[in-house]
Amino acid sequence: MVNPTIMCREHLLGEHAEIHMFVGTIDRGRSIRGYVERGLLEVHSLFNRHEELVQEMKRRNCRHDSEIDKKWKEAAKTGTIDRQKNLKQLINRCSRCRRRYAQSTP
Repeated sequence: MVNPTIMCREHLLGEHAEIHMFVGTIDRGRSIRGYVERGLLEVHSLFNRHEELVQEMKRRNCRHDSEIDKKWKEAAKTGTIDRQKNLKQLINRCSRCRRRYAQSTP
């Protein structure tokens, strides 16, 4: 749930792929409880987050041809992500994202 504009290409495309994996997992009836309990997933945010990532991917001239069913717009509110904690972890872990973050802040 970090602002996609500060994510390096690897993390941007990686999170996009993860969203498709979560959607597929849920559609197959498999449990994602552990991700929700650890604050790693907001099921109700999957559709909108996918759209945010796609917008940034297109801005960077990345190809995109994997839509998510619009039924995900109506997903039940499930899970909470600590956005500030995720941002801190990302910029501490990835020098490319840290650089993009530093360039984006005044």
